[in-house]
Amino acid sequence: MKFLFDPSVLDKIISETVTYIEKSQEQIYDIAENARKEYAYVNNELEEVKKSVAQLIDRVDKLNIREKRARYRLMEVSRDFTCYSEEDIKKAYDTAQKLQLELAALRGQEQLLRYKRDNLERNLRRLRDMLEKAENMMSHLGVVLKYLTKHMANLSTRIEELMQIQQLGINIIKAQEEERKRVAREIHDGPAQLLANIVMRAEYILKLMDVDPQNVRKELVALQELVRQSLQDVRKIIFDLRPMVLDDLGLVPALNRYIEDYRKQHQINAEFIFFGKQERLSPATEVALFRVVQEALNNVHKHARAKQVLVKMEQLNNKITIMIKDDGKGFDPNLVEQSINRECYGLINMRERVQILRGEFKISSTPGKGTSITVTVPV
Repeated sequence: MKFLFDPSVLDKIISETVTYIEKSQEQIYDIAENARKEYAYVNNELEEVKKSVAQLIDRVDKLNIREKRARYRLMEVSRDFTCYSEEDIKKAYDTAQKLQLELAALRGQEQLLRYKRDNLERNLRRLRDMLEKAENMMSHLGVVLKYLTKHMANLSTRIEELMQIQQLGINIIKAQEEERKRVAREIHDGPAQLLANIVMRAEYILKLMDVDPQNVRKELVALQELVRQSLQDVRKIIFDLRPMVLDDLGLVPALNRYIEDYRKQHQINAEFIFFGKQERLSPATEVALFRVVQEALNNVHKHARAKQVLVKMEQLNNKITIMIKDDGKGFDPNLVEQSINRECYGLINMRERVQILRGEFKISSTPGKGTSITVTVPV
């Protein structure tokens, strides 16, 4: 393999490897973000289901006591026809039958909720494992990427290292593809579980037709709502995989719409100002810049306690500059970046996104005096 000793060939190999790793890192970022959103959604849904199960169990226990009393009353009036009239017997029979049907319906609902709870707990564990692996892979990719970009001088003296890095790049790409397959399986399992619940609900309705036809309509309405919710969940999964508004409108309209929704949702006076000539960028650049602004505004909402935030974007022929400035409580950037917490992870996430685009990322913040983040990316 004599061609490996040619510095120009080595430059090309490393450049291609860095490009592959940058793309892989960006894709893993998207996978981690989608997994995090799905984890939060499933966790919230699990908590709601647990509450519903507890409430339903309490109802079943109380109804079970009433049903036993009704059966005892029916036995009592049935044994002694002389003391009780036919109307008393009929009333006791109707009461016992009504409570039995109601108890059967509640137990069916309890079984469905227990099944749904178990599935959600399994999905939550899988999402947690997937998220941890994605975060570990992002960290490893960041280390590899910094190593490659920092050691591109004197290539002829590091041929063995470059060969190892090439192989490492290939392994990382394969590992990233395996993660994508895992995410695909998770997406498949989610809707599949919802459909399983629908099937069980339909089977329950079929059984209910024989014992309580009057409640079939009510159960069908509930089933219709479950199908509608399942469809919404599937659409949400598809939408979260990619911010389609960027593909349709571009970065500036997407930021304008996002900040408008942000202002309404969080009651923060957020303003977006754009300077320059609005032109479409590469998809990777638009996604990365959108995610940086999104992460910065999320930090403002979660940590800054700000009343106002300004997002200013300037687009020139050779570069794009974005500034996010708030009037919040501020912080010490050195202390935050040295700590291990979600806020630090968000800053590292933004910085590395900008570094992937070969741009500059600056933070200016002082406790009590707000924060300013400036991103400059070459076009």
